[in-house]
Amino acid sequence: MTIPRPALHPLALTVAALAAGLLVIRLPLEHSVLLFAGLVVFVAAFWEPALGLGLAVLFGPAKALIEFSQSGVTADTGDLFRGLPDVVQQLLLIVPADLGQLFLAVAIAGWLAHGLVRRSIVLPRLPLLLPLCVYAGVGLVSLVGAPAPDEGLKEILKWAEIILVVVIVASECARGRATWLVAAVLAAGAAQAALGYWQYDLRGIGPTHFQIGAHYRAYGTFEQPNPFGGFLGLLWPLAAGLALAATARAWHTRRPRAWLLAGVTGGAALLMLVGLYTSLSRGAWLGAAAAAVAVAGAVPRRRLLGVGLVVGGGLLFLGLLRAGLVPASITTRLADVGDIFAVSDVRGATITVDNFAILERLAHWQAAASMARDHPWLGVGLGNYGAAYPLYSLLNWPNALGHAHNIYLNTLAETGVLGLAAYLILWLSIIAFTMRAIGRAEGLRRGLLVGLLGTWAHLSVHQLVDNLYVNNIHLALAVLLGLLVAEGRGLLPRPPQPSAVSPQSHEPAPL
Repeated sequence: MTIPRPALHPLALTVAALAAGLLVIRLPLEHSVLLFAGLVVFVAAFWEPALGLGLAVLFGPAKALIEFSQSGVTADTGDLFRGLPDVVQQLLLIVPADLGQLFLAVAIAGWLAHGLVRRSIVLPRLPLLLPLCVYAGVGLVSLVGAPAPDEGLKEILKWAEIILVVVIVASECARGRATWLVAAVLAAGAAQAALGYWQYDLRGIGPTHFQIGAHYRAYGTFEQPNPFGGFLGLLWPLAAGLALAATARAWHTRRPRAWLLAGVTGGAALLMLVGLYTSLSRGAWLGAAAAAVAVAGAVPRRRLLGVGLVVGGGLLFLGLLRAGLVPASITTRLADVGDIFAVSDVRGATITVDNFAILERLAHWQAAASMARDHPWLGVGLGNYGAAYPLYSLLNWPNALGHAHNIYLNTLAETGVLGLAAYLILWLSIIAFTMRAIGRAEGLRRGLLVGLLGTWAHLSVHQLVDNLYVNNIHLALAVLLGLLVAEGRGLLPRPPQPSAVSPQSHEPAPL
């Protein structure tokens, strides 16, 4: 018998209700609550793709912690998991391992569904999509003859996700969802920073190899301090740029809401900077210094004033350093940074506890240079550094770390001269686009763009000694790129124009 079409909806609801009832009966209470709460959240993320993207950014970095907790804790690594509340440990054992990708899939499905309902799925011609596609295309070509094409396809998927997220963010900003996305990014950074400070300040609980003095290097949900510091380094400039713009607005308008926004964003920036410090990551510190220079130089509209701020800040730091007022925890960590440029060949270097981290990076740099020498045009294949490493490893350094700990050498080794050229053109285009947009913007929009310039500065410098395209960090970068593109297309909200009847305006002067 054929069921009439109008009866399908009640039938579906009945089946769903019966299935839900059976699950409640069979599952433990806490699992049932988690299941229904998850269903509510996923339905909301499907209905509002911007919410789904925000949740992907917020929970994406939890991937490393969840995978670690579900893989089984050993005696050597148990301290990474120990110290978390019991309820959190139990929760980590039952949630999906990659919540970031799951929320991303829901957001994409919701965005497509919205387009199908409107009978219009438009892929606009957005700035920066061309260099993104060119780099991804070169990476795809580099996989021809690669030792592990499946590893390369994972990297291609990352860049495909970045491209798609940029398109969705531009679309969602046109629907007035830019504030949601910015709030999600800042919430992700603040949450990681708070967790990192908790880890740093623990007494007697933490991985022994992360212990420095009385504290432990913070690692958030990344399970490693360097990408944790890098994640915060990418986000604090955005909060700082918005805080500066909001403070200027509050100063001119005297409105409580403006002061509240300045306080929230300023507090988020400060919290993330504290979290970044607790990572004790030298690469993250250098990246943060570059971001601070970029933000300070771009905030004033007068370039000469920006240069003065940068020079003044540098002189102040040097003065504090010479006066011995810089904390010893900073000067001690930075004391041997110059050694990374002093050693030309690690094969003749003596390995000690103090220089191990630097020599390990240099060994992988040399391996990457050897790969590029043997495969100059298209490299060994995108994502194939680890697969090719055994052929190029140096004595005493047999273990591949997955990448060369230098994005530029890593890109050269994996995709050759063509890939490195495409990568550099991509990021130079992004930086140039940001600087042009800053010159046209005002108010909070200008603050957001100044913060993004700081983000790109941190990424460019930190990745001289690392690779930050790990643990779903690329999702946060994609959202930030989408916000940049949305500003370029005029999709971010503009401040209200003063009325012709009332010539007096309380809008703040441009930064």
